[in-house]
Amino acid sequence: MGSASPPGNVLPSRLGAVVLYQASKGMSVTEPSEVPVNRSRTIHYQSPDPAQAKLFERTGLEQLRALMDGTIAPPPISSHVGLEFVSVADGEVVMTAQPDESHYNPIGSIHGGFFATVLDSACGCAVHSTLPAGVGYTSLELKVSFLRPITAETGIVTARGWVTRRGRNASFAEADIRDNEGRVLATASSTCLIINPGRTR
Repeated sequence: MGSASPPGNVLPSRLGAVVLYQASKGMSVTEPSEVPVNRSRTIHYQSPDPAQAKLFERTGLEQLRALMDGTIAPPPISSHVGLEFVSVADGEVVMTAQPDESHYNPIGSIHGGFFATVLDSACGCAVHSTLPAGVGYTSLELKVSFLRPITAETGIVTARGWVTRRGRNASFAEADIRDNEGRVLATASSTCLIINPGRTR
């Protein structure tokens, strides 16, 4: 996120289980009053289905509904940020994500990559929900605006993505992330390339 600096104009001299802070002018070195505790996190996920062609026998909306009800295993990325679907409809999806300490950046808040991953998923899945069978997509562009910080204490956040314009070659979507009080934490706009292997130009 890069929106703040360590107190006292100090710079991290090493990143790891124990961080020492060194004054920017090299005057002194101090240790935090409490030594951080080493933590670990185990991520469980299912291997992606090698028979990808089977997925494209369904419409995008059918694929997402199958993910939501557990018929199709969730993509591995879901395990990293705790992504779960709440609802899926034509052109709109709602999902939740679980931030925790393993997503922290050096300044003590959730890394911008967490925001981007969740927002890209919401935008992409919104577009995905509009696609007919045999048609895919990929993200071309993602613009993220960070409005409020997220920490582990924020708890589960909710992302909603919706399609703003459908096109033959590209579709456009927007998304936001909100906390449990409904405050907007971040927004995004996205452009997705529509991939139709059967289309003749």
